[in-house]
Amino acid sequence: MKFFLIAGEASGDQLGAALMAGLKELLPEVQFTGIGGPLMQAEGLESLFPMDELSLMGIWEVLPKYRHLKQRIAETASQIVAQSPDALITIDSPDFCLRVARGAREARPDLRTIHYVAPSVWAWRPGRADKMAQVIDHVLAILPFEPPLMRAAGMTCDFVGHPIAAAPVAGPEEAAAFRQRHGIASDAPLVLCLPGSRKSEVGRLGARFDEALMRLRDRIPEMRVILPTVPGVSHMIHDMTRRWPTEPIVIEDRGEKRAGFAAADLALAASGTVSLELAANRVPMVIGYDMAVLSRWIIGMMIRTDTVTLVNLVSETRAVPEYLGRDCQPGPLAEALQKVLEDSEARRAQYAAMDLTMERLGKGGEAPGLRAARSVLQAIREPRSR
Repeated sequence: MKFFLIAGEASGDQLGAALMAGLKELLPEVQFTGIGGPLMQAEGLESLFPMDELSLMGIWEVLPKYRHLKQRIAETASQIVAQSPDALITIDSPDFCLRVARGAREARPDLRTIHYVAPSVWAWRPGRADKMAQVIDHVLAILPFEPPLMRAAGMTCDFVGHPIAAAPVAGPEEAAAFRQRHGIASDAPLVLCLPGSRKSEVGRLGARFDEALMRLRDRIPEMRVILPTVPGVSHMIHDMTRRWPTEPIVIEDRGEKRAGFAAADLALAASGTVSLELAANRVPMVIGYDMAVLSRWIIGMMIRTDTVTLVNLVSETRAVPEYLGRDCQPGPLAEALQKVLEDSEARRAQYAAMDLTMERLGKGGEAPGLRAARSVLQAIREPRSR
């Protein structure tokens, strides 16, 4: 059996790798082609082109690359038709993936199509589910409240859990060893800085996060900062550290990153999947996010929720403070970080919300990648309803 998979960013690469591992467990002879990052490549995928080309978000950010992306969409759809896989599995990145699915379907109407990560219709643009149903047969949902929304649009859908619920986390000994390796006192506040995995995110948030943490450090001189990064943006992350009198710790190794998360006392993070990774490690957090002015204005008119932080949404609380759009500024971010660090009640509320989130995402159950693989195989064995 052969699958064509497409992921367009680091979080999609993680989901794709877990799914591929699950499929290999159930079908040892399975074959993969498509587009993915280093984790999917480690599971056996040979990427048609670098995944980083797709790591864009927001209307204004995509416009300069539109012609090139359009070429990549046509090229990818052509490859799918030529390779004739048993199913196309697209992972998040809907602006690219669903256009590819449409192009491939036009040439091969019988192609089975599966999309991993339901569109956030609960947050904005509810019509996206109906539009997606035109080219997608089955959805793998990673949030427990999403399947009814997808089924209402005409697709089949299973909640398969979130891979972060089964991801390994470092223990206290590894956390202590991390501090010792980097010369960090056991009582020194250690803060994670996570401005995103896309170039557009780091370019927009990096300077604000940097300034917020510099202001916090002025109040807490013994504070140290960790900057985990991924290959596509590592050069931008290193640039952020140049003006610090005490150089932050930049981490690219995954094992070292796990230890750093376990050792951290606090995080300043971009909105997205990383908030769940912080929840898995029980790291209190402040969320900040912004887009280009045009993207912010359009999305601001469409937003349907009062929070975009996944921990808040899954736990049905508002324990994690977030600063979005014009509010995402160094001053408010620094104030919020100091409050979380010093206010034990604020931290307790976050711990409760994080624990509930992990429970609802499937912690302690079957690995989400394996659940997703079972859902994929069941979906392609059943007759198409449309």
